[in-house]
Amino acid sequence: MLYPFVFQPIFKDRIWGGRELERLYGKKIPAGQPIGESWEISDRPGDASVIASGPLAGKELRWLMENHAAEILGDAQPAAAGRFPLLCKILDAREKLSLQVHPPASKAAELKGEPKTEMWFIAAAAPDASLYVGLKKGVTRAEFEKKIADGRVADCFHKISVRAGDTMFLPSGRVHAIGDGLVIFEIQQNSDTTYRVFDWNRVGLDSRPRELHIAQSLASIDFNDFEPKLVLANYRSAANFKFRQLVEDPLFNVQELVFEKAGSVKLAGSYLRIIAVTKGAAKISDDRSGIVAELKSGDFCLIPACLKNVEIKAAADTSFLCVEAN
Repeated sequence: MLYPFVFQPIFKDRIWGGRELERLYGKKIPAGQPIGESWEISDRPGDASVIASGPLAGKELRWLMENHAAEILGDAQPAAAGRFPLLCKILDAREKLSLQVHPPASKAAELKGEPKTEMWFIAAAAPDASLYVGLKKGVTRAEFEKKIADGRVADCFHKISVRAGDTMFLPSGRVHAIGDGLVIFEIQQNSDTTYRVFDWNRVGLDSRPRELHIAQSLASIDFNDFEPKLVLANYRSAANFKFRQLVEDPLFNVQELVFEKAGSVKLAGSYLRIIAVTKGAAKISDDRSGIVAELKSGDFCLIPACLKNVEIKAAADTSFLCVEAN
């Protein structure tokens, strides 16, 4: 009954968003709105992804988790309340995002929030694009609090230049912000708790200053997290592609696979996987369902753990992320 699933994206308007998801990936985003996020695989309350094709088209990921969780997850652990463990997005930042933090697992319950560890894969970047991640070396909590009060807290952040293909890992508690001119594939825990420290003194879509969460932020920030670096991962060669390990974490693992020429790869083992095509096109099939998922750049596919002998056929000049949930 189960097969490789592609879902209808859920679009989120954001004050910092734009139209790049339409230009780069052909997504049918609402006219006249600054779309900052496309939620590609989501099992959030009120935001459950809808299956786009195949015999189960129209049913939600929530339904899959309620009726087929064991087949979907395999050995992967669900999120709270039996929800799908990951949330996958594409972000379009035409302006800077707020300086923010997500609560670590040790503080989340106390703060009535959810922990959120995530990774960013830079899909497109303006020539001068940057991320704000972690603190500048030597910044103390007292200095940080003082600069919140005088409106200069951005001075405390470690700023790092990025380009397409770069990856940043962000454990819960790492203070951060996305700079302007970036399109990012985001893989994260199934959580939507964000505490804003500073929002560049701008107003939201309702023309009012956006809410800040100073007390929660100060309780969540790792004040020993100085100047983290981008993921450093070298490519290794396989039969007809190259690959590199981007993330190895108790929550999820992520590899990037690059096909310069058309080729294929078979996925070993029974794992819950997500494929996110960052460039080119691919077809995903298995020997159980007989259904083929056809993906283009900007598409995501959920591969249930129960599917055996899964094969990905990639067109020439194709790259994709392969995510395994733990």
